[in-house]
Amino acid sequence: MPFGNSSLLLGSVWRGTTACWNAVQVIVSLVYQVARKLLALPAVLLRRDVSKEAELLVLRHENAVLSRQLAGPRRYNPADRLWLAALSALLPRRRWAQVFPVTPATLLAWHRRLIARKWDDLRRVYALVFLEHGTRRLHIAGVTAHPTASWTVQQARNLATGLGAYVDSLRFLIRDRDAKYTGSFDAVFAADGIETLKTAPRAPRMNAHCERIIGTLRREALDQLLIWNETHARRVLDAYAQHYNQHRPHQARGQLPPLAEEHPAPVADLTNHRLLRTRVLGGAINEYRYAA
Repeated sequence: MPFGNSSLLLGSVWRGTTACWNAVQVIVSLVYQVARKLLALPAVLLRRDVSKEAELLVLRHENAVLSRQLAGPRRYNPADRLWLAALSALLPRRRWAQVFPVTPATLLAWHRRLIARKWDDLRRVYALVFLEHGTRRLHIAGVTAHPTASWTVQQARNLATGLGAYVDSLRFLIRDRDAKYTGSFDAVFAADGIETLKTAPRAPRMNAHCERIIGTLRREALDQLLIWNETHARRVLDAYAQHYNQHRPHQARGQLPPLAEEHPAPVADLTNHRLLRTRVLGGAINEYRYAA
């Protein structure tokens, strides 16, 4: 029988804003946006491939950086980062490793650093997730900046209502001993005949499957994006949950997604089938399937 696994996601997910703006950082942001628009203008007006021109600009700028730092390690100043970030939009990803001097992760880190300097107040949001042990189906119960015991109880009620008759197939709930999981939280599942099993203190491996999905959420979704607020975090997590449940293969299920019952029919003649790509989360994840 499948187990329901719940765990509170305690990672730092987004940085919030305040009303205090740094004028210098705002100007830098505007200059960056203008530079990107101007660099993309030839591609729109002339309808030509400008990736080669962008590669030449990147290489020339890299040579300029190296020439002024021959005696020491290579360092990029804010102007270098602005220029390279603007050019990154014109280079196809397959050419980054050969041409671009920094990785996509470094570029994203520059954006994070800029946002951290522009906004003074940093906040976290928390997500409550449930994972079905048998099917590996992922449920995003809720997202909030201020998790409380009453909030977790309400999310448990919402999940039980959303599962409907399917909740009868669940027998156990495995959770940790966080103080936010009160008797009222357990009572929601007990009303549906689900027994709560608590893990030992400081023993995350006793709920290893749910701990792993938390890491997967961070690596494949949250660490790839800049999360703006609770609403944005919920949209990102919902989009990833849909990808996770309907498309992402799982080794424990014979490479089947959680909601799939069988593999699609094999394609014998690839020349008569067109491969379709679906971009998830702005291209952070790509799904591939053959056209019907």
